[in-house]
Amino acid sequence: MRGSYVTRLSDGTVDTSCPRWQASMDDLNPLPVVLLHGLIGSLDDPAIVAALHPHSVFSPSLLGYGANADTDPATITLAKQAEYVAQLVRTKFGSGPVHVVGHSVGCVVAVLLAGKYPELVASLISVEGNFTLKDAFWSASVARMSQAEAEAKLDMLRIDPEGWLAGSGVSPTEECIGVARRWLNLQPASTLRAMGSSIVDTTGAPSYEALLRSVFVRTPVHLIAGERSRDGWDVPAWAEDQAASFDVVQGAGHLMMLEDGDGFGRLLVRIIKTGMQKASSVSKEMTGTPRLTVDAPTESRASISVSNQSENHPHTQTK
Repeated sequence: MRGSYVTRLSDGTVDTSCPRWQASMDDLNPLPVVLLHGLIGSLDDPAIVAALHPHSVFSPSLLGYGANADTDPATITLAKQAEYVAQLVRTKFGSGPVHVVGHSVGCVVAVLLAGKYPELVASLISVEGNFTLKDAFWSASVARMSQAEAEAKLDMLRIDPEGWLAGSGVSPTEECIGVARRWLNLQPASTLRAMGSSIVDTTGAPSYEALLRSVFVRTPVHLIAGERSRDGWDVPAWAEDQAASFDVVQGAGHLMMLEDGDGFGRLLVRIIKTGMQKASSVSKEMTGTPRLTVDAPTESRASISVSNQSENHPHTQTK
């Protein structure tokens, strides 16, 4: 597991432009948390927001979703989504940085954001975010559909939200069904097709792994998986090794935040707090001339004990 990095200037002071140093001040002034949703739905959940208090929480609807559902699908790409999020973050929080949480496809947006604007991202939390084309099985299938086929597929899911939940491994409780109905109506089929196509183009390009590696070097990246869906998440060995932490949520699946918003929010708080305490500890120990210093690698990964994922992939209609 890699250590934390802090740059000290020639006069002995810490370079405060480094997101890692800024993040170490999180206990004094909690940094905002930005939640980026996946292919379907939203992370605008009062339970998550309450659990993250006193952090300011921002859960924007990406282009083509919610209030932005009428966005021309021809203009929707993951790169455009990252630019849109950067604009929103600067408008709401100034120069940053913020903690960015990306669920599934939303994590690709987070990676593009951190790659182009590292000063805005104090840490990145990937909740089963896409690493390779293997993670885009449902997105890729939607991208191959005609508009009529995609609309028919989405209509079918809207008619049967219980079935969609069951296919994602979520117990269809009354509360979960209500959330599923809302999520399924937040985006048109044209958005799903545009996003699916961009996911394939982005994560299938050789440059995407290079971008991921550069983000892992510059920014603390934490990984979260559900126990039921962990085996279907194509996390490269190098990413597991370099991650700041890796948590597997026992009994949960790909839609863990829908199953337990409060628990999901509390997990984010623990990850952020633990990561920032380590960064703060390193910054206090720094002395000497300008250099990049690495602390002794510290194992912060949760004990991983996962069950085998079923062959039909519980989250095939959510990623």
